[in-house]
Amino acid sequence: MTRAGRPGEPAPFLWSGSALGSATGLPPRCYVSPEIFALEREHILLHNWFFVARTEELSQPGDYRAIETVGGPVLLTRDETDGLHAFANTCRHRGCLLLEGSGNRRSVVCPYHAWTYRLDGRLRAAPGMQAVPGFALEAHGLLPVRMAVWEGCIFLNFDDAAPDLAAHLGDYPELLGSHRFGDMICTWRDEIEVACNWKLLLENAMESYHTGFVHAATVGAQTSVTFPTRGEWHAIQVQSRTSIAMLETSGVPPFPPIAGLSAQARQGAFFTVIEPMTQFACAQDSMWWLAVRPVAVDRTVLSLGGCFPRETVALPDFATRAQAYYDRWRRVAEEDVGILEKQQRGLRSCKFRPGPLSSRDDVVHAMNDWIRARLPIEL
Repeated sequence: MTRAGRPGEPAPFLWSGSALGSATGLPPRCYVSPEIFALEREHILLHNWFFVARTEELSQPGDYRAIETVGGPVLLTRDETDGLHAFANTCRHRGCLLLEGSGNRRSVVCPYHAWTYRLDGRLRAAPGMQAVPGFALEAHGLLPVRMAVWEGCIFLNFDDAAPDLAAHLGDYPELLGSHRFGDMICTWRDEIEVACNWKLLLENAMESYHTGFVHAATVGAQTSVTFPTRGEWHAIQVQSRTSIAMLETSGVPPFPPIAGLSAQARQGAFFTVIEPMTQFACAQDSMWWLAVRPVAVDRTVLSLGGCFPRETVALPDFATRAQAYYDRWRRVAEEDVGILEKQQRGLRSCKFRPGPLSSRDDVVHAMNDWIRARLPIEL
């Protein structure tokens, strides 16, 4: 796929690598082999940026959110001076999980032996350690996880030597900038445990080939165009002059379009994947995410969330009108999960060999090549 040029110049499809007609998807072992999953974790998942939350989800001093990730449990905190932090959610004493879920508290206390940490990660108290020669509180604070924030979106990376988030995103802000992510507020969040490989969820998100069949009862058939990109991401746009973020599209959408959208953004909904695990979808009036958290070769947590501009959230009847969006996001995700769990089961057949990709699988092909280029084995 030729990824040169400006992101605002879409094409019906963009192709590279194996010729259209001879290109196939990844071999089935890429979706069912624990050994390949281990290689993906070692060479891809622990070395690239991934989205975990919005900053407004930790808006007050003392707010925290505990998240399970491919690198283990992570704790996000907002300290007393409004600083935002990410730490390994593990006690420095004997490794106990510190917190679960989300909430607000003045300190972090280990439930095992009551080691107590400040919200900025410093160890404040360690009962019974006074008699240990050389023990110093300042040497045993929580272990930080690399974090970066772009337009209110919190990303993590377990590799301190990886390129920064701006380099990873490349020209992503150029195509999506007019949606003004930083002026949005997260109003809805959900999670679904899925019995499929993590890559299937992202591949599904980046082709409109399946929508007329899998989503016949909801969003129906869709057409899309593909964008060239610079950076570690991919983009298509489902063509529609009105928002497709809710199921009823025959009348006027419940909310007005985002002010200042670019001419291209007004043409439909962008569906993007920031490699390797993050999808943001942007309609004319809202943004929603589908971020995957791999658990095992055939188990994934799908994190869902929805955001609207501040001025939209301030409308007096926002909560009532927003239900149409939440219903669409959940129902379509459940339809995708259902078909992907069937695909996962089918991929276990010893007889299966990948068939030829269609032109509407162009981004799937590009994503597969992105994976191939980063693993130390031939696929």
